[in-house]
Amino acid sequence: MEVAPRKSEASVESNADIVVARRRTRALVMQALYEFDMVEHSAADVLAERLSEIGLSCWDTEFARKFLDGIFANAAEIDKIIAEFAPGWPISQMAVVDRNILRMAIYEIIASQETPPRVAVNEAVELAKAFGGESAPRFINGVLGSVMAATSQ
Repeated sequence: MEVAPRKSEASVESNADIVVARRRTRALVMQALYEFDMVEHSAADVLAERLSEIGLSCWDTEFARKFLDGIFANAAEIDKIIAEFAPGWPISQMAVVDRNILRMAIYEIIASQETPPRVAVNEAVELAKAFGGESAPRFINGVLGSVMAATSQ
């Protein structure tokens, strides 16, 4: 019987570092989307400013830019999906944080090939816990669970 080699502590730490960096990157993208929604500053400019302040790796910086571009490129379709799966909450009346977390996660679920859908949902719920209101994590999870169920059919 062959035993699989154990991951070294260094590789486990690097995986944890990757998760932390991606979560931080998603938070930056959410902040750029929030500022765009609130005061109509260029989301790309806001993201560039935040990225220069934080100093993420080139890989994470590229991920953030592609992520933001993808959300804007698919904005109409994403908002249509939000309206379909959260009919009691018109997009214009939804909390800005919730709306943008949903936009990010739905983009990752329907268009991005980089993130497994379940990871996108988990990350969205974590962002909602950190930045949203008390009921935001349940709301985000419920909407995204419905989106996942519909897209897996």
